[in-house]
Amino acid sequence: MYTKGKSVWIETARAPLMSPRVTDTLKHSRPIPVPAGRLTRISRMGGLAAGVAGNMAVNGLIQLGKGERPQARDLLLTPGNIRRVADELAKMRGAAMKVGQLISMDAGELLPPELAEIMARLRADADFMPPKHLKQVLNAELSTGWLSRFARFDVRPIAAASIGQVHRATLKDGREVALKVQYPGIARSIDSDVANVGRLMKLSGLMPPGLDLDPFLDEARAQLHDEADYVKEAAYLQTFLGLLGEDDRFALPAFLPELSSPRVLAMEYVASAPIESVESAAQGVRDRVARDLIALTLRELFDFRWMQTDPNFANYRFQPESGRIVLLDFGATRAIPADIATDYRALFQAGLRGAETEALLQPALALGLLSDGIEDRHRDTILSMLRLVFEKITESETFDFGTSDMFARLQAMGEAMADERVVLPPPPMDVLYIQRKFAGMFLLATKLRARVDLRALVEAAVAEN
Repeated sequence: MYTKGKSVWIETARAPLMSPRVTDTLKHSRPIPVPAGRLTRISRMGGLAAGVAGNMAVNGLIQLGKGERPQARDLLLTPGNIRRVADELAKMRGAAMKVGQLISMDAGELLPPELAEIMARLRADADFMPPKHLKQVLNAELSTGWLSRFARFDVRPIAAASIGQVHRATLKDGREVALKVQYPGIARSIDSDVANVGRLMKLSGLMPPGLDLDPFLDEARAQLHDEADYVKEAAYLQTFLGLLGEDDRFALPAFLPELSSPRVLAMEYVASAPIESVESAAQGVRDRVARDLIALTLRELFDFRWMQTDPNFANYRFQPESGRIVLLDFGATRAIPADIATDYRALFQAGLRGAETEALLQPALALGLLSDGIEDRHRDTILSMLRLVFEKITESETFDFGTSDMFARLQAMGEAMADERVVLPPPPMDVLYIQRKFAGMFLLATKLRARVDLRALVEAAVAEN
């Protein structure tokens, strides 16, 4: 414990201010320095490649000694190599970790299981930076006297991810705040990290033939630069405060500009529980939470034309006492172009009218979900998937996420195409992000086993004003 006047810098994992979420999500995390220099990060990537190559050579010699003919794919995809790649990218944080998360979510169904396993490991909480490095960042961003502004500051983060970590503290006036602190050197490393991870994936020989990673890498690079700009994230937070400030279904943290900088984002601390805790609530509570989040997603697309596109469950929390849903982390916010919203409205309206193939075809083409150059049988499969979604939405007043077979059927249809190594031209990135948000909300509603009148929600959202 470090004290200065009446300020307290708490370095114990048993600190009174520690949120219960620390022990839930960071219990296996460790304080590990973040490699900050560009050359250091390039060297780490080179060391990773060399280590994997060394393991392949040793395993190859062992197989040759047994009279076996080693296959490069089998040598590469050993459990040890998979752990090595995932662990090293997680230690580096930043783009090295984030690009894996993005590709895992956007192209995950196209990746072989072994590569998907590496990417899935990167969706877990990151390790956090040591207290010494945390102090250095805060000294640089808030000046060396910053600690005197707090009554208490919990050095152990309540959350840690790819770009930064979040700390809970108490101001001298008693207000509790959350400070999102960026890892040192992360913003400067984005371009080289994205290029190096992309190169590693391409050289692995595991990517499906015809899958062009470059659009994903370019978008990952752009999104990461946005997410590393906390001034921009603060503006997005204020945008949503303006849009939802009077809606008592949701709670958003207030922005504290006096404690913020381009690398530190200070907000009001909003007490809440993980959104997954709703899973044990009464059926009515589960239904309401799922309905409100799906309705919000539709409002983001059609009314606000601003969408928080990261459906990570950690970005949604719940207040049992008030019943409000807490919305966090607006770094991945995107403006939705008017033509995209118009084309989605046309697609949904066609689906609600009966999901006839010809009615769905034009808006699906406009959105890039289909393209003129694909084979007829693949086009028919995608249209069948769209028809299935709308048939299930409209067949009854209540869609039961807990018992519906829709997701299993969609997955089977997608896997059949993946087995044929079908690689379709990717739709516009705005559409990919919207689809990812839809998928995230449906996954959450399924986890909550919610029952929702989806038809009524969609009809209200796409009605012409």
